[in-house]
Amino acid sequence: MHTQPLHAGAMASHELGDGYVAGVSWGAVFAGAAAAAALSFILLILGVGLGLSSVSPYQYNAAPLGDATIAWLAFMQLAASGIGGYMAGRLRVKWASVHGDEVHFRDTAHGLLAWAVATLATVAVLGGGTRAVLSGAIDSGAAAASVAAPALARGAGNSNTYFADMLLRSPNGEAATDAQRTEINRLLVTDLPGGKLSADDRGYLAQLVAKRTGMAQADAELRVDQVYAQAMQAANAAKAKATAAAEEARKAAAHSALWMFVALLMGAFVASLLATLGGSHRDHARVIVRTPT
Repeated sequence: MHTQPLHAGAMASHELGDGYVAGVSWGAVFAGAAAAAALSFILLILGVGLGLSSVSPYQYNAAPLGDATIAWLAFMQLAASGIGGYMAGRLRVKWASVHGDEVHFRDTAHGLLAWAVATLATVAVLGGGTRAVLSGAIDSGAAAASVAAPALARGAGNSNTYFADMLLRSPNGEAATDAQRTEINRLLVTDLPGGKLSADDRGYLAQLVAKRTGMAQADAELRVDQVYAQAMQAANAAKAKATAAAEEARKAAAHSALWMFVALLMGAFVASLLATLGGSHRDHARVIVRTPT
């Protein structure tokens, strides 16, 4: 038994030659991917512990990423992907009779595969991160479209009956009943999206106001018009506020997605690069070769 230095292409890895050996060492790929996914998760937890709440490149973030979060995200991807790629290259099967350029390509592919498997595994473990990323922008846009009527309409639970009380305000100070408020709120909420109070609803509300306050029908209709105009103004203000919030959320989602893309791309590059380094170290390692006695 003796030892001798081994260089790339110095020893056959298969009795029939490397042409009959698979070009991908899946054991090495999965080993590197497991290491990368575990380290990525550990660093993610550490980032949360350090106060960087939006550090995951696998989930949608409603708030824009800060400089510290971006730096940590980049470090997390570089460290985890680099370790995973290096292990995938270092642990792969030795190709003795393969040209150096082909070995370099295979090492690069091993690093990229380890990064891809680790990324997909981490996304799955973190609970549908892909769906969260893709649905984030959809949810942001839907916020603008789902503008409910103003504060007066916050449910049939009578949580806000300001405009109903304005309509039913009586000179003698008698309070309106909950049933009256609910009915008026329901009528107003139904007509607000159209931007106009229907003639039937206007006439019915005017009758309710005239009956309760003793006003003439014309005066009651004038009150209905005034209150509806105020309700419409409140609805427009709420819509503008919701639209602005949705636009901010959309910008935040776009900003976060951009930096997530950059971080993941950096991870793929570093994993591929360090896989070639690991493969080089593997090929130039000193090995023990058994010889027949």
